[in-house]
Amino acid sequence: MTALAIDAGSRYVRLARVAPGGGPEPVALPGAVPGEGLPVPEAARGDRAAALRTAYDAYLRHHDAPARLLVVVPQHDRAGHARRAADALTTATARGPAPDVRTLTTPHAVLALLRHTGPLAPGRYAVCDLGAAAAEVSVCVVTPGAVAVAAASRHAPDDGYGDGFDAALLTRSGLTPDDDTRRALAAVRAEPGAARRLALVLDRAARDPARFETTAVHHVEGRPVTAGTVRAALPLLTDGLDRALAEVLGPGRTAPLALAGGVARFGPLRPHLDAAGLPLTALPDGTDPAHAAVLGAALVAAGRVDPADRYPYELWIGAHRTEAGRPADRELLISAAGTLEPGGPPVYAEDGGRRVGVRTAPGRPVRVRVTDPASGAGTPLGPLTLPGGSETDRFHVGVRLAVDGTAALVLHPLGAGPPGAFPLGTLPADIGTDTKEVGP
Repeated sequence: MTALAIDAGSRYVRLARVAPGGGPEPVALPGAVPGEGLPVPEAARGDRAAALRTAYDAYLRHHDAPARLLVVVPQHDRAGHARRAADALTTATARGPAPDVRTLTTPHAVLALLRHTGPLAPGRYAVCDLGAAAAEVSVCVVTPGAVAVAAASRHAPDDGYGDGFDAALLTRSGLTPDDDTRRALAAVRAEPGAARRLALVLDRAARDPARFETTAVHHVEGRPVTAGTVRAALPLLTDGLDRALAEVLGPGRTAPLALAGGVARFGPLRPHLDAAGLPLTALPDGTDPAHAAVLGAALVAAGRVDPADRYPYELWIGAHRTEAGRPADRELLISAAGTLEPGGPPVYAEDGGRRVGVRTAPGRPVRVRVTDPASGAGTPLGPLTLPGGSETDRFHVGVRLAVDGTAALVLHPLGAGPPGAFPLGTLPADIGTDTKEVGP
């Protein structure tokens, strides 16, 4: 059974699958740029769904339709991206039936790759997806059975993040920042020894600007790109990343950073992060950061690693019970830690493997609470006021988690009638008081 993963960026679409008896690897297709992927056609720029469809059609011209198709989507507007990906790819084609399309966010895909190569200690991690259009940072809470995104931020300048930086380099070097010169710049960066030379010259220029600022670090179409040009444009990357990190980490807090995306290849970012005291979590040896998400998604699609895209905490609801003829306040566990999946079916309270029947009281507020089973920390939600029924009305009580992270309490009548849903809002994803900052 074949499984395919696709990650559509603003300039390239990358495809990967797991080789029989081997690990994840990019899928090479005619027309692909070596080391990058399929270029996004100009007509599809800014339209991720169109880029996905074009790349999938190109895949089908050379391979059989996969049984499972996993699409990497950004954490930003996750629900919208998931819906558009499904709309673009779930129609049958002349080359085969529609595949089973599922989606996985970039931070979950990158962490899946890391968890496949070795266990990650429980704690907070920041996945930085640094691309041509935007820098997106997702702070993830990793527990033994789940990975939840606690906060996310996005820095997306009008002229792009990596695109804006490249345009500044080329323009200040007397070049026009069109597709051809951008590809030429990418090619010289990928040459053997180019990264080492860049790091060496920038270090010298920092110590002795008068002597080394005019030293060329690259030559693009016969024109030099100097150390001074790179140093002057570098804040376009570092300042944007700093703002995105500060927005989600908060003052004085750090977390190990996993850098992914094409811009993460750019070596000068790392000394900047080191100087800021932000530790890095290394990708597996030999992994191109631009392919980290699609390789992790390929492992998930092939069933090699659990995506762990589940809510990491318990959810409880206040209940009134009669014990020994007297009323008593108790809490009823609706969902255990690691059971709620975004976009998945409702999870219902059970006792001994059977759903619990409850009765609602009119006008009485109901307490809902989430707790961390490891630390015992908890935080309340609600309270909710549920509609009351008659003495004979009974419901199964559950919770449903939407793709966008919002939850709803579900009351399903034991008899006839549709279930009712009552919004709980966005569930908190970082409440453990004993969560430690862990090293790489």
